[in-house]
Amino acid sequence: MIETSLLLLILLGGAIGAAGVLLVYALTPREPSRVVVQSTLLPQLKRYGTRLPVAIGVGLVLLVVTRWPVLAGAGGLLVFFGPALFGGAASEKRAIAQLEGLAAWTESLRDTIAGAVGLEQAIPATAYAASPSISPQLVALSDRLRVRTPLPVALQRFADDLDDPSADLIVAALMLNARLRGPGLRDVLTSLAGSAREELEMRRRVVSSRASTRRSVQLVVGISVFFVLGLTLFNRDYVEPYSSFVGQLVLLIVLALFGAGFVWMRRLSVFELPARFLFQADELVPGGVRR
Repeated sequence: MIETSLLLLILLGGAIGAAGVLLVYALTPREPSRVVVQSTLLPQLKRYGTRLPVAIGVGLVLLVVTRWPVLAGAGGLLVFFGPALFGGAASEKRAIAQLEGLAAWTESLRDTIAGAVGLEQAIPATAYAASPSISPQLVALSDRLRVRTPLPVALQRFADDLDDPSADLIVAALMLNARLRGPGLRDVLTSLAGSAREELEMRRRVVSSRASTRRSVQLVVGISVFFVLGLTLFNRDYVEPYSSFVGQLVLLIVLALFGAGFVWMRRLSVFELPARFLFQADELVPGGVRR
């Protein structure tokens, strides 16, 4: 009995250590295209809101109730990554609304430029009448222009605020025109607005077709979690073999397979966007030239 308890404590310590390693890995910046900014651990933890303490609490409760470290760790991870596993619809709706607002603003900007108005005057004129999905970013862009920020730099930061590859196409055309001051901007904006409308329609069809897949993921995960917890809490004799050290290893393998299946099903319901191609604003010097 003492040996079994010792092995369980060792396993629990290993799980806690692995969780710490994963936490440090998740908090470490890994984007080579951006300038690494020094930050403390506290602001990073605040981004997770209540997810982290709730996940730790759920893990501790499961550990006390079941005395299974593997199940406790799995429960904490499920709670922590639950929004990424079950969510996605809200972010897709925001992306669609942003793309729709961007297409409408591009058309409005095209019509405003038709009155022989420059970009520096046309952008603030169209900012406050834009869709609420992109209005804060456009207002910030207008404020940067008012304080004499160079137009290419202000447009680059506007693209960073939107953080969408479709927006990069439109912003890139505006940046080229701001540097070269050549003709034909109206025709380019007309083509880009049409492309944005076509992509918008495509995204809507994809989201609609994958809604059933997302509901299937939620249903399978919910039934699996309910079944495991039900057996653990109300039929201890049936799952008693998992209380041993070998049983915990087997349970770890089983839960890992379930987790891999959940992640795979979740990826089936995700719409993957192409990577952005504009450089980040913190890599530019005044005038829009890359460092």
